[in-house]
Amino acid sequence: MLSDKQKEIILSTVPLLRTGGVALTTHFYNRMFTHHPELKNLFNMGNQQSGKQQTALAMAVLAYAENISNPAVLMPAVDLIGHKHVSLNIQPEQYDIVGTNLLASIKEVLQDLATDEVLDAWKAAYGQLAGLMIGHEAKMYEGKQQTNGQWVGWKNFKVQRKVQESKEITSFYLVTEDGSTIPNFIPGQYISVQVFLPNINLNQIRQYSISCAPNKDYLRISVKRERNEKLDINGMISNFLHDEVHEGNILSISAPAGNFTLQNLYPKKVFISGGIGQTPLMSMLESLDQSTENSELVWIHACRNEEVRAFGNRLESITKENQQVKQHQFYEVVNETLAEKDVYEGMLDFSKIEKWQFEPEAEYYICGPKPFIEKAVKELTDNKISEKHIFFEEFGPKSI
Repeated sequence: MLSDKQKEIILSTVPLLRTGGVALTTHFYNRMFTHHPELKNLFNMGNQQSGKQQTALAMAVLAYAENISNPAVLMPAVDLIGHKHVSLNIQPEQYDIVGTNLLASIKEVLQDLATDEVLDAWKAAYGQLAGLMIGHEAKMYEGKQQTNGQWVGWKNFKVQRKVQESKEITSFYLVTEDGSTIPNFIPGQYISVQVFLPNINLNQIRQYSISCAPNKDYLRISVKRERNEKLDINGMISNFLHDEVHEGNILSISAPAGNFTLQNLYPKKVFISGGIGQTPLMSMLESLDQSTENSELVWIHACRNEEVRAFGNRLESITKENQQVKQHQFYEVVNETLAEKDVYEGMLDFSKIEKWQFEPEAEYYICGPKPFIEKAVKELTDNKISEKHIFFEEFGPKSI
């Protein structure tokens, strides 16, 4: 239990964390991977390479320090991270490794400023946070163990079908290798996929949203191929899946996780996606389309052009058969053959949609790149949509 004096000390380090947090977390990761290189198989080395993970951790440490007197306000973040950790099969002993290296990094980076009092306060603060996380994750692990079709850790799935959805996106239909039950999941959740990359001699784990409605036959993930001239580690994985994983091959995956899921505030749902961000929203849309609920559903998608748009035929089928579903498509450039109703040129722009209204009694789900999400959220809130009715997921470490 943190004393009042220790809380004051933690708060006194907030200015240092604001200015030097990324330097601290960069040192921490370098130190931890030097002493425990096996953890490179667990962490996303692509996000390490780009600096995203260091920045995300610095923001998380700062938020914890700022709210040290009332950590309960961070429970939404604890739940978000908890889902990710359970998907990665993080174990309590790994928290000890993180704590040891974090405290050592504070001492090595802050040097004379890291007095015994400061180190003792941060040791107590980290112990409190680790206890909170471990307890929360233990309940989630227990829930999976007690649910039919779920599991803890990794399980082999076979690629039953591989379907090209667009020039860049391919879907993988996955079934259990042993013929056991396909796990149930909540639309919007993801699975982790573990692959070995021979060119860097590491296992790497990535989260992919399930892109279909819950069913008894398969899980579907839809993966965008990264085509940069100089591929980072994230690009290596998408290309490996596209080029090296074929029908009949085995993938090691974790049970479904994630809390970006459908709510029940209002019948009307608005799905707003950029690029590959449509995958979790596709799961939500298909699920609601198959349900008996009389929900008004609006699908808004933006991508570069028709060649890279996925699920086009599926969306056309849904909107044709269900009059409650309306779709609007934005392309950066629209050729003459696409100059039709509900297809718009340019970036996402609500004002271009015929009869568009910002309705306060609706749920808004957003997924895509960070700038896309920020722009959409700002426009919604500027038009008096409550933040409580806006739900979004950013692929990668949370930075919004």
